[in-house]
Amino acid sequence: MDVSQYLEIFIDETKEHLQTLSDQLMILEQEPENEDTINEIFRAAHSLKGMAGTMGFKRMQRLTHDMENVFQEIRSGNMKVQPELVDVLFRGLDALEAYLAEIMETANEGTEENEEIINTLNAIAEKATGKSSGKTEEKVPEQKEKKADADEAKYKEIHISDYEKGTFDKAKKQNQNIFGITVYLQDTCILKAARAFLVFKALEDLGEVMKAVPNVQDIEDEKFDMDFSIIFFTQESLEKVKSTIESVSEIKKAVVGPYDIILDESAEAVKEESSVSDKKAETAENSQAEGAASKQPAKKAAPKQASQKTSKPAVGRTVRVDIEKLDVLMNLVSELIIAKNGLVSMSSANESRNDSGFNEQIEYLESVTTNLHESVMKVRMVPIESVVNRFPRMIRDLNKKLGKKMELHMTGEETELDRTVIDEIGDPLQHLLRNAADHGLESNEERVALGKDEVGHIYLDAYQDGNNVNIEVRDDGGGINVEKVKNKAIEKGTITPEQAEVMTDKEIIDLLFQPSFSTAEKITDVSGRGVGLDVVKTKIEGLGGNIECRSVLGEGSSFIIRLPLTLAIIQALMVELGKEKYAIPLGSIQTIEDIPFSDVKHVQTKEVINLRGSVIPLIHLDQLLGVEPGDFEPESLTVVIVKKGDRQAGLVVDNLIGQQEIVIKSIGDYIHCSKLIGGATILGDGEIALILEVNTLV
Repeated sequence: MDVSQYLEIFIDETKEHLQTLSDQLMILEQEPENEDTINEIFRAAHSLKGMAGTMGFKRMQRLTHDMENVFQEIRSGNMKVQPELVDVLFRGLDALEAYLAEIMETANEGTEENEEIINTLNAIAEKATGKSSGKTEEKVPEQKEKKADADEAKYKEIHISDYEKGTFDKAKKQNQNIFGITVYLQDTCILKAARAFLVFKALEDLGEVMKAVPNVQDIEDEKFDMDFSIIFFTQESLEKVKSTIESVSEIKKAVVGPYDIILDESAEAVKEESSVSDKKAETAENSQAEGAASKQPAKKAAPKQASQKTSKPAVGRTVRVDIEKLDVLMNLVSELIIAKNGLVSMSSANESRNDSGFNEQIEYLESVTTNLHESVMKVRMVPIESVVNRFPRMIRDLNKKLGKKMELHMTGEETELDRTVIDEIGDPLQHLLRNAADHGLESNEERVALGKDEVGHIYLDAYQDGNNVNIEVRDDGGGINVEKVKNKAIEKGTITPEQAEVMTDKEIIDLLFQPSFSTAEKITDVSGRGVGLDVVKTKIEGLGGNIECRSVLGEGSSFIIRLPLTLAIIQALMVELGKEKYAIPLGSIQTIEDIPFSDVKHVQTKEVINLRGSVIPLIHLDQLLGVEPGDFEPESLTVVIVKKGDRQAGLVVDNLIGQQEIVIKSIGDYIHCSKLIGGATILGDGEIALILEVNTLV
């Protein structure tokens, strides 16, 4: 049976279950008696085991099965959660993540058996069962056996039609064994259809299933109790068939024996009961989809669980969409906006026509495209939680590795970012958090000596600020020693002693973002190689954002990342420089001022203006970009005040065109342009306008 078509569903579902396991294990470590957490971990491991088995990943299934066994003993009260157990479970979780990474890379789980982890888990489970669960293990199956014995061989009641009898005669001539099989599922089984699929899949290599009761469709729709019966043709022995079925998880018992033909010649039977061999593949695929996408059968087969977790969205209200499909949709919306801008431009050029109907349609089109753009953007938006929820586990591991007591506090996980940004932001945040843990926080002894809390605190806060999303990583450690950074920079030749004398503290701190710059006295596997902050800055700027660092010696440091909400379509202010047009992103603009020449002052040979108590440097864009000046002599300066963090600058332009919704187009790798240019856009009249990268100007 080819289950490769379900691989993407399996990967997505597995990621969610592994994240659930990680989150709940973190809670369990702090609250060992939390029954809800224990049950949630058991359910996640149980679902993951079934999914891995369905896809044929036996090693992954085995490991999750042993993890599930341990939690079964915890749920039964036979053992308590100990720190050593949590450590083993985290190692098991790491092994499962390694399996998933291999599956994503090669569509195969690899050859790593993880015997050491499995043996440790089994030893823990056996120790618990040996103390208190032996009697239970003996008594419960015995009671269930007696209940099943009364009508265990239900396959004996299966009737076949005269139409099907020929197939049986042919099997006998080929000396095949004709077995009747009744399969009993465990009472705790949740995904009955998925278990039935696994039984069919296991029997495929041994022979051919000829008939099933209930019929194929009913098994697929889970319209059966805790057992089903089949007629099976095989060359194998009865014992091998029985052991193969009972090796499937959550199968309580398989009753196998020779089948004696019972004819049913009614026309209805001939019509209704078709052979499984014709529909087997379809049944198995549908059942497998039910097992891989475990949320759907959970709604149908486990109403108790659904009622306990009412906070989750209803099944069927979401759909998985490949990000490439959304990119195509966004490109189409972009082209629509360009076409709309062209019509608006034509309308403005032909205002003398005074065609009110045409203008109304233009306004309507503008409204529709704006709403369509907003809707597409909302579809592409993903909570930042999908990135940051793995960091508590990372800090927990660093806690043990570095020997420092530390806690991570996160806020704003529900803040949303474009999916393309979400995919790239994880590594920079990981660098910053590892730096905070290794460099930022002092040792436990140092903190106590300084009168601080022994436990260090790291904060990750995300919040929306206008058209940007800010992510702040801060700690209450020792802060950045500016003198140490300055001396290290002089030692490495990054700056001269003369430059160091006139540099501000902020300019010195910014040296930390230089490639290969590190103040660490020793290299560890956590940090110290000088490849952290420069990588962070490059990645953030590649996403159209910026990063700045603030620090107070003895109190801690803070790294603030600012990212645009979207990378495709933005609101911009269109300006003229000479005969050329440029776009300035509206999210960076504070105000637009008309400044008389007399108000321009000079500070250290640089032009500045005093605007309502703030001294703001002026930047002449035409000089910076090498644009030929226009023929007119302005009576005053038109200045666009832009802001990045706490810093401001005044961009001097020749003329203002107005606000416009623009589509950002990449210039490409073949045209090497200045960092001042963040892309290009197509205007309504077909002209090309370059988009200014304000972050590099301020």
